[in-house]
Amino acid sequence: MNTLPPLVLPGALAEIAAVAGEEAALAVAAERGGTIVYIPPSPSSEHWLTRLVGLKHARAIADRLTCGVGGLRVEVPLGPKGHEALQRAKVDRLILEGESSERDIARATGYTIRGVRKRRAKLAEPGGRRDDRQLDLL
Repeated sequence: MNTLPPLVLPGALAEIAAVAGEEAALAVAAERGGTIVYIPPSPSSEHWLTRLVGLKHARAIADRLTCGVGGLRVEVPLGPKGHEALQRAKVDRLILEGESSERDIARATGYTIRGVRKRRAKLAEPGGRRDDRQLDLL
């Protein structure tokens, strides 16, 4: 069965996932994605981040992002619900279904044929998804 490659989180979301888990990073993206937020060096129990992910995770996130030195304004990426991520997921799905030509995928998604080829190559990388219909050229 074809599967999509593992989720790759951008910027601050990757940092959040590293210390608090992917679920916490996705929650932050859903709650504040596309905005700039203030992260204090030690969030209180009333801070929005603490209410969202819990005190232990909020403090781990704050420590990772601020290094405990002082508060920091952080631009929170949209994450997997952003337009670019949704389009990329659509391209990946169409590639993995294997029923559409590169031209049809490009026209359906707003990608270029070159962009579709790059996504196909990315899916074939180790950790990505190989096209099992093709033999290796070894």
